[in-house]
Amino acid sequence: MKRYCDLTDEELIRAYRSGDDRAFTVLVYRHKNRIFTTIMLLVKDRCLAEDIFQDVFIKIINALNEGHYLDNNRFIAWAVRIAHNSCISHFRKKTSAFAVIYRDEISNQIYQQVESQEERIITKETHASVQILIDRLPEVQREALILRYYADLSFKEIAQIVNVGINTALGRVRYAVMNMRKMMEREATPEAV
Repeated sequence: MKRYCDLTDEELIRAYRSGDDRAFTVLVYRHKNRIFTTIMLLVKDRCLAEDIFQDVFIKIINALNEGHYLDNNRFIAWAVRIAHNSCISHFRKKTSAFAVIYRDEISNQIYQQVESQEERIITKETHASVQILIDRLPEVQREALILRYYADLSFKEIAQIVNVGINTALGRVRYAVMNMRKMMEREATPEAV
């Protein structure tokens, strides 16, 4: 018999549906960082992200138990869609502006292997600069950029999550990148005296 870590997401889901709770635990640990990072980037608050993360996995459990997940070999895209929708629902309930990107704690986790102190400082400053640029983007561009590069979703999956056409999703990411480049160029150009 295969070990749990050798099973695909779909095999783990089938095992869970058959009553194997350990299979679901393996599935959660396999994808928790990616899902939590996506939530964190969308809500900018660690405590809130933890609450939404727990809510997302309750929704996933309920959906799996009720047979709402189809074996389409894209569990992560489905889970990120639930996370995204949970974030949107939270902001709608709070009637506050949709905020995106919080990078400090995530950067520390992702880049723990940076070797020298100088490299750590450069990396931290770079991430802070990128965070500022992303925060300046229009909401729809920020959202598309995060789903593409942080959640690693395809343009088709982004389009489905935010309920737009594939070309619109592609355009939003493209314009986000172009706008970030323009902002970097403006900041790099010395001011005329």
